[in-house]
Amino acid sequence: MPIRRRRSWELPESAVTPEATYLSRRNLLGAGVGLLGVAGLSAALSPFADAAPAVGDPANDPTKDLYPAKKNPAFTAGDRPITPEEISGNYNNFYEFGSERSAYQIADVAARMPRRPWTVKIDGLVEQPREVGIDDLIRAMSLEERIYRHRCVEAWSMTVPWTGFPVKDLVAYAKPLSGAKYVRFETFMNPEVALGQRRFIYPWPYIDGLSMAEANNDLAFLVTGIYGKPAPNQFGAPLRLAVPWKYGFKSVKSIVRISFVAERPVGLWEQVQGREYGFWANVNPEVPHARWSQATERDIGTGERRPTLIYNGYGEEVAGLYKGLAGEKLFM
Repeated sequence: MPIRRRRSWELPESAVTPEATYLSRRNLLGAGVGLLGVAGLSAALSPFADAAPAVGDPANDPTKDLYPAKKNPAFTAGDRPITPEEISGNYNNFYEFGSERSAYQIADVAARMPRRPWTVKIDGLVEQPREVGIDDLIRAMSLEERIYRHRCVEAWSMTVPWTGFPVKDLVAYAKPLSGAKYVRFETFMNPEVALGQRRFIYPWPYIDGLSMAEANNDLAFLVTGIYGKPAPNQFGAPLRLAVPWKYGFKSVKSIVRISFVAERPVGLWEQVQGREYGFWANVNPEVPHARWSQATERDIGTGERRPTLIYNGYGEEVAGLYKGLAGEKLFM
């Protein structure tokens, strides 16, 4: 009888963070939030108080027939329970729609953003730049479900079942030229709906990136759904990045542009506070954030505080990406 050795990052499905925990997540980063001004942002968001969320309802998603996708058994949750949907769906950092101190749930405000039409521009150092409709892009890929740990730089964590496709499949689709060293991801700009984008203290739109080696690692994932259905807006619909060995701010949401470039992208948080948020941002319990420890994390589904794992438990799969980079600031 063949014996299957569990990979270092595998968790049992019972450990996935319930969707409810993730769906109620609000923004933190206390210092940056304080700069926004609570009263001003709350007033700015007030027009959405009675707005209908139908335009952002995932039940109307044109690709809903593709869900639930087939589960990939190579990506499981080990001994961590999946975070309930009602928790994860209301626990979101999405500064385009407000801060943790706003009077409105991020999930409620994000639901006002139209999901269609939506196009993704693929450009830079590629054989042929193009702009593709999100539905055409999703249907051109083979969707699967993977259970991933998610670790926020703010020291909370969850475990969720993402649906999507590997970034390396997008790389193959884009056909980058040999001069491409990095992949730059850019989020939407729509200050009429995303009123947080009217706060000019942030250099919108949100951008961040990966090295080509990271983008081609099997763990790097482009997400279109969660909990067996199209992702609600607060999760970064209709297309977001998930790189589970890195802090969550690297996982760009609601992507509209993917560029293959020769120079390393400087992400939004790196522009705002480069001393605290660097390009690599790999999870490491021994390297504290400038304002708090990273030694432990709080699971938003169970409330349990547990030790943080190097590379968020995915070291066996990704540590080799950083050989020869000892001089880089790899962990923050």
